[in-house]
Amino acid sequence: MAENVESKQARIDRLKANIPTVPDFPKPGILFWDIMPIMQNPEVFSDSVALLEEHVKESGIKVDVVVGLEARGFLFGPLLALRLNCAFVPVRKAGKLPGETVKCSYTLEYGKDTVEVQKNSIKPNQNVLIVDDLIATGGTMASACQLMESMQANIVECLAVVELDDLKGRDKIKYPVHSLIHC
Repeated sequence: MAENVESKQARIDRLKANIPTVPDFPKPGILFWDIMPIMQNPEVFSDSVALLEEHVKESGIKVDVVVGLEARGFLFGPLLALRLNCAFVPVRKAGKLPGETVKCSYTLEYGKDTVEVQKNSIKPNQNVLIVDDLIATGGTMASACQLMESMQANIVECLAVVELDDLKGRDKIKYPVHSLIHC
């Protein structure tokens, strides 16, 4: 068992080593965690999705739908949904989805935004797992939770690759949160 834990930690360390920070992006004072280099290394990218999948399976969480948050949640969400053999639903910025939508506005670390989901994409009582690349202030994830609540979904957990602990974003999220990397 200790060998598996070491293997998991080694993969997390390799993942973290492939996420550089960019100062003053997208505006002065923001330290941006750039997950895009993960995509340039198939082994690290595969590890990131596998680590998320392993967490879900080890937790015994039943998932009907993986919800991915725009934009980088779209990189992990569909792959995780395939591995969990369930549906994928995107939560997008306002004005990007056709048909009737449900919307929610929220505050970001560096501004305000509105997200939406197609109205009939989630059925009442479906078990929903929400995925994003990063939790900073928690606004995007909390807003996605509000959207899922308005659709009467059962939010089983919120997942992120990276969590910026000093910003206390998880405090805005009333559901279980799991992040692979804590900074």
